Amino acid sequence: MIPDPRGGQPISRSHRVPGEEPMTDQHISAAQSTAFIAGLPKAELHVHHVGSASPRIVSALAARHPDSKVPTDIEALADYFTFTDFAHFVQVYLSVVDLIRTPDDVQLLTFEVARELARQNVRYAELTITPFSSTRRGIDERAFMAAIEDARKTAEAELGVVLRWCFDIPGEAGLEAAEETVRLATTDGIRPEGLVSFGLGGPEIGVPRPQFKPYFDRAIAAGLRSVPHAGETTGPETVWDALTHLRAERIGHGTSSAQDPKLLAYLAEHGIPLEVCPTSNIATRAVATLDEHPLKQFVDAGVTVTINSDDPPMFGTDLNNEYAVAARLLDLDERGIAALAKSAVEVSFLDAPGKERIKAEIDAYTETWLAS
Repeated sequence: MIPDPRGGQPISRSHRVPGEEPMTDQHISAAQSTAFIAGLPKAELHVHHVGSASPRIVSALAARHPDSKVPTDIEALADYFTFTDFAHFVQVYLSVVDLIRTPDDVQLLTFEVARELARQNVRYAELTITPFSSTRRGIDERAFMAAIEDARKTAEAELGVVLRWCFDIPGEAGLEAAEETVRLATTDGIRPEGLVSFGLGGPEIGVPRPQFKPYFDRAIAAGLRSVPHAGETTGPETVWDALTHLRAERIGHGTSSAQDPKLLAYLAEHGIPLEVCPTSNIATRAVATLDEHPLKQFVDAGVTVTINSDDPPMFGTDLNNEYAVAARLLDLDERGIAALAKSAVEVSFLDAPGKERIKAEIDAYTETWLAS
């Protein structure tokens, strides 16, 4: 059993020591795992707003804005979303950001992201939004907030998906973007009701974390939670900086943490989760192959992990697939997969009654599945 460092239910893993008899009663096939995951209630904690635009929505937005270089042909988008490295990914990502030019674009994108989450039985999601990318393109800030809030409320009423927002600084845009993001996140009358956290995304190379400390201090003082990206394309020192200077409560990616045993021990001891996005790490070349992914190292070190999709259509994945990948890498049975889902709910920023409701739903689904 994999211990849950927060004292919850351990993650069951059908793992055996070499030389022992196989535990055949615990092993499940890939098909069984996929079917179980498809119906499993889940939470998604690391998924980007624009990065979740499906090929259908990107195509529609590109058709609205024909001056863009983004293809309108859905099949051509598959080639467009093939990345040579992280810098190329950022370049392509920003070209899609440029398609979001009006409040109607914002509302359409946000609701369609919620629809895709609902299709996967996601009950709760913290969607990372980069408002600076829209306000600097001329979208009125209050109209932007109204668009995302309208989509949030409609999605909860019509789709049963609870959405919350993480406003993140696009690191490549520097301190101007940091100032604008924290202003939008903390100003009464502008700050949206669904906002719960404050983040930092974009490239890590050449974008040191400590310079953003004053902005995170202001966000935290306003009641927001700290969830910066760190250690995705740089070493563990970036994760340490996020912990020390940005007071991170969760770490986005944290992939390189596996290189530093002291860091892993710190994360485990202090219950600081890593938001792991396996397929994303392969697509951006942060990790060479899935078999080399450090997910198992994190779990074996006692670090809390959550499984996430990051920018799913761009990486040809979704949350269900990421759970299937994690189940294979960790050799999880149904109870293990369910415990992984419950861990994401537990470390989310949802209120306590909401957490208990989703965890109870996960338990009920799992017991029904196993009894069938």
